[in-house]
Amino acid sequence: QVQLVESGGGLVQAGGSLRLSCLASGSIFSINGMGWYRQAPGKQRELVATITGIRSTNYADSVKGRFTISRDNAKNTVHLQMNSLKQEDTAVYYCNAAILTIGAVRQYDYWGQGTQVTVSS
Repeated sequence: QVQLVESGGGLVQAGGSLRLSCLASGSIFSINGMGWYRQAPGKQRELVATITGIRSTNYADSVKGRFTISRDNAKNTVHLQMNSLKQEDTAVYYCNAAILTIGAVRQYDYWGQGTQVTVSS
């Protein structure tokens, strides 16, 4: 069994910063790609940023230059540093990871429960 647990969400004023973290735990053999997605009220879930096992990154155009994704492979964690936050960044942020569990023959996608980020004016 695998769990992804996010932390670090909250309320921040526009222009401020937040750092999200996601810890993967359980019967993990290896983790390939990790990423952050978000879903605002009434909208579909969208990609925010992804990072591969060799730390190649990809960002949504709307967050380039403001957000930075990073990972600590030894700790099975992924972080999202969010700077210069805007009201339109308000959403529930979800952690995602492609994980090969011990004894499995293929990897599966796992999701966290989400953490709320609210940016006020």
